[in-house]
Amino acid sequence: MASPGMRVVVVGATGNVGTSVVQTLGADQRIDSILGLARRLPTWSPAKTQWASVDISDDSSDLAGHFAGADVVVHLAWLFQPTHHPATIWRTNVHGSTRVFDAVAAVGVPALIYASFVGAYSPGPKDRTVDESWPTDGWPESALCQEKAYVERVLDTFELQHPEIRVVRMRPGFMFKREAACEQHRLFRGPLVPKRLTRPERMPAMPNIPGMRYQALHTDDAAEAFLQATVRPVRGAFNLAAEPVVDTPMLAEMFGARTFPMPGWPIRAAVSAAWRTHLLRTPPSLFDAVRHFPIMDTARARTELDWTPRYTVQAALQEWLAGLREDAGMPTPPLATPARAASSTR
Repeated sequence: MASPGMRVVVVGATGNVGTSVVQTLGADQRIDSILGLARRLPTWSPAKTQWASVDISDDSSDLAGHFAGADVVVHLAWLFQPTHHPATIWRTNVHGSTRVFDAVAAVGVPALIYASFVGAYSPGPKDRTVDESWPTDGWPESALCQEKAYVERVLDTFELQHPEIRVVRMRPGFMFKREAACEQHRLFRGPLVPKRLTRPERMPAMPNIPGMRYQALHTDDAAEAFLQATVRPVRGAFNLAAEPVVDTPMLAEMFGARTFPMPGWPIRAAVSAAWRTHLLRTPPSLFDAVRHFPIMDTARARTELDWTPRYTVQAALQEWLAGLREDAGMPTPPLATPARAASSTR
């Protein structure tokens, strides 16, 4: 186990995952201090945490200066929008991640923890689980999946060049918590789609689309896994997901809805049309990718990190929906509620 007094730098510390990671690290006695890096500084003051404004895509930003003296760098920063401008998100997600890794090596940070995603995996089975050795080539038509896969290749080279640095890759499913509900709806719903129309509890019937099975977990449970990877001398990749697997029958049972069989192409066509006309922010390629995500085996995280999710998937989704109804948020720019965001600009 790690000794007390660890200094951790969290890159992308103000979003859905970052806020949970910062809180979880700050509550642990083995962590002495946290430096949270974000493009926009929050008014939030969590335990043991200081803030610095950094844009990882900007070549003039001094990442190495912020990383000097750190025991661990946790890299979470990732752009999901604007999906209509792929060069913009590539510059942050791929170029920015590469800059983070280079800065870690330049100052000799002993450990790097990177937030990958189930979408980094190549298409896989839905009727059995795959472990962390499954290929990570992503779904070829999804920018998100290809960026995650590309960064995995960057890390492959990084590990070969810097075997002295302990590298951990977290590969979670979709992550939900109450405070992130409004942000995630803004990111994927679109400005002209009424929020009430996209809440599953208002749907009397749900289409059962072939292949639409995927995994999820509560963001706080993911943060606990990041903490354990910070303080334990582990390396390599870890799949993170809670039970059960999300599918239409599970959701229908949650919300008292009936199901009916439906092919994927009508939904895909509707999503594509809405995305092309900017009514919806979710690209159709993500709909396609989810249908090809493998179902992950989480045995390695449970064994080597001694990690067990506290929340079932149903509990995480119910909390997320409650946050959506309440316009829940946090005093960080990505998670600010509409009212808080408006007041901050006055």
